[in-house]
Amino acid sequence: MSSEAEAMVVAEILALLYRIAPAAVSQGPAGTATRNYLAEDREGGRWFVKAYPRGTNLDRERQALALGEAARAAGVSVPAVRRTVTGETIASAGGLSVSVTEYVADAQTAEGGLSGGRWEAVGETVGRLHRALASHPVGPPHPVAARAVCDVTRAGRRLEELLARWAAAPPPRGGFAAWCAQTAKRRHAALPEVAARLEKLPLALTAQVVHGDLASPNLLLRGEAVAAVIDFRPPSHRSAAWELGRIVLDPRTVLARRDEWIPGLARAAGAYRAANPQLPAEDLLAVPRVAAGYLACSVYPLSEPLNDPAAVTPALEAYARARHKATGVLWECLDEAEEALRDVLR
Repeated sequence: MSSEAEAMVVAEILALLYRIAPAAVSQGPAGTATRNYLAEDREGGRWFVKAYPRGTNLDRERQALALGEAARAAGVSVPAVRRTVTGETIASAGGLSVSVTEYVADAQTAEGGLSGGRWEAVGETVGRLHRALASHPVGPPHPVAARAVCDVTRAGRRLEELLARWAAAPPPRGGFAAWCAQTAKRRHAALPEVAARLEKLPLALTAQVVHGDLASPNLLLRGEAVAAVIDFRPPSHRSAAWELGRIVLDPRTVLARRDEWIPGLARAAGAYRAANPQLPAEDLLAVPRVAAGYLACSVYPLSEPLNDPAAVTPALEAYARARHKATGVLWECLDEAEEALRDVLR
């Protein structure tokens, strides 16, 4: 179905199942696995519509929407879900399934990086989010082995598999694919050193229900405030330290603000702790080491030229190189970052 034809189906679904009279439906920002639309109704209200491709597990998408609703009920800035006339969070008609949420106006993603008061705002928001989700019915927080958060053994296997695939299909010299193959080789060779550095982590970290995909495209900012947290994943337990580090130590932030990210990280951790004092200080101290270890153990996006060549865009290439470069910066500055965290967590 073309985007134009799909937009017409979206308009029909809004009118029939949501009692929204659309004045206009236009294509919105691209999603990772969805096609998104912006709808404006005749009263001037604006709505964000996510259209799911065929084969999507809609039960899991409903669970993700419900997780966001739980966070919103606890006071986290999450766009409200618009339910259908029968109370459903996802509607299906005309061969299309959609969900509808409030449109967040005048906001930008965090892909531009954190600066100024955004450090505290993001730390406080993630702290409130984790505090709210700690009581989720899926289960309370529990300790998990640090080696499971940054799994060097698993990374070794995945990198060996990737290197075998590159050996079977050598990429042309000089391009992004060749860089991916060489970087995978260097990353595999560095794993023993990574394992040694990760031995300084606590034996266990705290795992709990988290957002699940709290990357910079899923955090909307308005000035120095958090406008919204979007695109939750179905509830599952992961390291709280990993999720905090993923957003506050985004590679683009680390590289663009070399003189700011360490004090910024400390301010974010202080704001997080004030909002969520239940998370042990040891977890917060582990944030930069977990972030560096996780990046060092990652195969993404080095596998994309093989797995999904169509996904390789200039933006993805730039992000891949930034991830690799930021990993080195994090390792290089790890002692300084941990000392700054010790000062704020005393």
